[in-house]
Amino acid sequence: MEVRIYKTIHVKDTADIKDALEEAKRRGLPISVSGANHSQGGQTYIENAIVLDMKPYHRIIRLDEKNKEITVETGAAWEQIQKALNPHGLSLRIMQSQNLFTVGGTMSVNAHGRDIHEGPFIESVKSFRLMNADGDIVQVSRAEEPELFANVIGGYGLFGVILDVTLDLTEDEVYRQHVVPIHYEAFPDLFKKQVLEQPSIAMAIARLSVSPDSYLTDMFVTTYERTKEPLNDNLRKLHEENFASIGVTKFVFGLSRKWEWGKELVWKLQKKGYLLSDGDLISRNNAMRPAAKFMEYADTQRTDLLQEYFVPIDRFKPFVDGMRSIMREDELNLLNITVRYVPRNEESTLSYAKHDSFAFVLLFNNKRSAAEVEKLAASTRRLIDLALRNDGTYYLPYQLFANGDQLRAAYPMTDIFFEAKRRADPGLLFQNEFYARYAK
Repeated sequence: MEVRIYKTIHVKDTADIKDALEEAKRRGLPISVSGANHSQGGQTYIENAIVLDMKPYHRIIRLDEKNKEITVETGAAWEQIQKALNPHGLSLRIMQSQNLFTVGGTMSVNAHGRDIHEGPFIESVKSFRLMNADGDIVQVSRAEEPELFANVIGGYGLFGVILDVTLDLTEDEVYRQHVVPIHYEAFPDLFKKQVLEQPSIAMAIARLSVSPDSYLTDMFVTTYERTKEPLNDNLRKLHEENFASIGVTKFVFGLSRKWEWGKELVWKLQKKGYLLSDGDLISRNNAMRPAAKFMEYADTQRTDLLQEYFVPIDRFKPFVDGMRSIMREDELNLLNITVRYVPRNEESTLSYAKHDSFAFVLLFNNKRSAAEVEKLAASTRRLIDLALRNDGTYYLPYQLFANGDQLRAAYPMTDIFFEAKRRADPGLLFQNEFYARYAK
């Protein structure tokens, strides 16, 4: 989605934000807030907006080792925070798989991670400061301004600018990786018995094959089991992606965008590589910073697109079976599926974690033409209906392909959320394409 904005302001302090709000009111323009700009459906901009680029606003304000808390400005990327925590033997409780996102972006989408004992990001937030449409700074927590707490986290920047946040931390640990190949029909039972019912398992992530010869049937599961191994210097050292390996992986992954045999090759190499890591030791901080640079991709004719669906754990098989049928019937170019676990948490008004669920993260490659985008949009609506029939939902940071009825079926508090937005911001200063598409 592309629109023409009025201008971008690179925020360095709160005065920059306040000046931007005053200019927007004076000119009759909307304000949008952006972080790493990885939301794909216009959640960080709108036509003719003044866009606040929060990335330069990234100081670490306070690290309290004793109480395991950190306060950071919301333009900080998780990479920066991990590097600050690592020497102190501390780790984040919740962070999505890649560490290139900003804190404010993670809050605005209420992301989730790999730790099976942690739900959405809101669980680790103690408090934050918000600059509202009047330019006032409001302290927000579960005790102070609880309605704002529920609406801002997972609220896509529609209630104001999140300035800084205080987060609960946890200790860095040493895990032993275990990799188990499995047929998809056996996965839910294995996950319940060998993951959820095992207190020693801290994290887990599964992958579904998109290879033609095992399409959405072959899987492998990687678990991270707590050990009593000391966090020595070698394990503590943060992994950095190797330039040479990035190039090779990027080339091989690129083959899967174009050819079915490329998908088969990637699956075989991926599965073999993970199986070779069975038994390896890894720190929590390193388990929360997997390789991602190989996925960087630029093409004038095609693009990679993410989607995510949340389905109760007992609906895993019917959802996968339905998904397989849609993918084949609509001839979608599916590159990758990961499966994570998200415990129920309904603190956020727009909560996607209505049940203990499996989260399916899908990566597509698609042509940029209007006809092909609309084709993907129609397929996406089929996938959303499939999730809804299985008492699930879909994630909001991606393309705005869902219709209004689907949004409200997946998120029953949608209209309450929009009403609260209009009360907090009656002049509708903070806007984005998500609000323009769905608000009544």
